[in-house]
Amino acid sequence: MSVLPDEIWRRILEMGIENSKLDYKDLCCISISCRRLSRLSGEDALWSTLISLDFPQRTDGASRSMSLYSNSKTLYKSSFEKDKARKLAAHRRALLRLESQVSVYAKGLKDIRLRLMEESERMKAAVQELSNSEKVRQASVALNVWQPEIIRGKQKQIVEQCGVPVNSRIAALKMELKLCKQQISALEKAYKDQQRRLDVSKEELSSLKYHPLRDYKLTGPRRDGCNIKRKKLKGC
Repeated sequence: MSVLPDEIWRRILEMGIENSKLDYKDLCCISISCRRLSRLSGEDALWSTLISLDFPQRTDGASRSMSLYSNSKTLYKSSFEKDKARKLAAHRRALLRLESQVSVYAKGLKDIRLRLMEESERMKAAVQELSNSEKVRQASVALNVWQPEIIRGKQKQIVEQCGVPVNSRIAALKMELKLCKQQISALEKAYKDQQRRLDVSKEELSSLKYHPLRDYKLTGPRRDGCNIKRKKLKGC
């Protein structure tokens, strides 16, 4: 290391930053390796390049911002903290949005279940009434056929209890059963779709929640599409 002059090491660091091989974490690690690299890695030119690459929105006001800070490294730290706070606020908003979405979908599932139960009870009642109406119609037919007097009396009593024309009532009940089946089929489909949306939202929420073992990195414009694993810096 002592053989190479500062200009060579300075150029190595500059090329590493320009080619996205080194970031702010790497510079901080280099700075604690030895005094010489600590001095070189803290130069304003390197951190100014990092600012222009990681925070391009601050490039326009860089000269004005520098008057408020002692060096580019301090300015980078301030920009990093502001960007981190902005991303944390956006993260919280996304969490709240997903939590609200999950709550809405869960309530929707509950409402659909209640409607399914109501339609099932309605269909059950219609089936029972249709069965009774069929018995009334059979009793009406039986009145026109010779039968023992006791049986004819029971059939007449059943028919007299029905105040609506039996054939009309049977037709209405069959139509009601058909509508109930269609409604139940539509509700079951809606339930599956709502459950799918709820599962997707829960999965998104789970992936978005903080986990201590997950690495939440600062993603700048120059590293958004780069998933290449960096090589470990060798000791100088």
